Amino acid sequence: MITINDSDFEQEVLKADQPVLVYFWASWCGPCRLMSPIMEQIDSEYGDRLKVAKMEVDPNPNTVQAYQIEGIPALKLVKNSEVVASWEGAMPKQQVADWLASNL
Repeated sequence: MITINDSDFEQEVLKADQPVLVYFWASWCGPCRLMSPIMEQIDSEYGDRLKVAKMEVDPNPNTVQAYQIEGIPALKLVKNSEVVASWEGAMPKQQVADWLASNL
């Protein structure tokens, strides 16, 4: 899983040659602490089909505003520079896997 910010979002996400799952989080967010290990597992299991990127919301207001992130944790699945699926809130790993399977 890579860590991204406002300045490299375009290069790492919008210009990626594979789908990118962007995980928006914050250090003060309790549900984010539950989701972080799940996202690490998703990264290791889906790494051949998907890039997983995490972005901390507080230091990256431009992307947060542009992608209308209103609650965290939030997931955005981006393919060919378009958001094809979004999720807000924590979910168990199997639910993340099912969500990815229906959107990849």
